Amino acid sequence: MMMVSIRLPFEKKRLMVPKGYFAVYVGVEKKRFVIPLSFLNQPSFQQLLSMAEEEFGFTHPMGGLTIPCTQDTFIHLTSLLQ
Repeated sequence: MMMVSIRLPFEKKRLMVPKGYFAVYVGVEKKRFVIPLSFLNQPSFQQLLSMAEEEFGFTHPMGGLTIPCTQDTFIHLTSLLQ
């Protein structure tokens, strides 16, 4: 059996998310972070999700989940969860 390598365009590769992870957009700049699904079970991360629901409802401007906090706050919180 011959293996075929499929090359995806750079932009498509950049947007791919590994299994067990999901992408969120954070801060005013809407920086994209790829984080583990296990974060969804954490109470502190659930608070961020509640903030996102209050601010955006279920319509997110980036087409993905947008978290309304600063990047520094998000990085600090996620570093505590790892």
